[in-house]
Amino acid sequence: MHAMQYEITLPADYDMGIIHERVAKKGHLLDTFPGLGLKAYLVREREAGSPVNQYAPFYLWNTPEGMNSFLWGPGFQGIVNDFGRPVVQHWTGLAYEEGPASGAVPGAATRRGIPLGETIPPGEAVADAVDRHAREARRDGVVASALAVDPRHWELLTFTLWAGTEAPADQGGRFRVLHLSAPGRGDLGPGRQW
Repeated sequence: MHAMQYEITLPADYDMGIIHERVAKKGHLLDTFPGLGLKAYLVREREAGSPVNQYAPFYLWNTPEGMNSFLWGPGFQGIVNDFGRPVVQHWTGLAYEEGPASGAVPGAATRRGIPLGETIPPGEAVADAVDRHAREARRDGVVASALAVDPRHWELLTFTLWAGTEAPADQGGRFRVLHLSAPGRGDLGPGRQW
């Protein structure tokens, strides 16, 4: 599993209806994309209390071929054409869990980064994080959750989809989910990814 996200921060007075319409028209195009576990079409909006207007899709890829096919193909080129080339963040997948609300359509998402301490061996820190993630994924309202790591900056990332339109404030940055494409969600597989 590979996690990926790019964030397009938009002006404070940007009409976010443009993004909503874009997702309504094009979101379904990845509903059958080969190699894609899931893509959450995420936004943050100032009128909803966010400090920024932002379009920030989050992906979980089952295969590097799928991710590469998207990045070097027409899908990502559409983003580049319309918004410029964003920085694409990428993490190595560590664990994936379906939550108690796995049958619900997610309306909210959270993303939380946690630095890996320098005094703990990386393998030990990751094993502890995977155990903690499995427990946290059983929290009420969790649709699905992924744990990944950025070994360049030694930071863990937890991404969680939530039932309903409000995500808990204690789980990191909060986003609204406009659409979920999940052609390979069932192939992400529970538990640790090695």
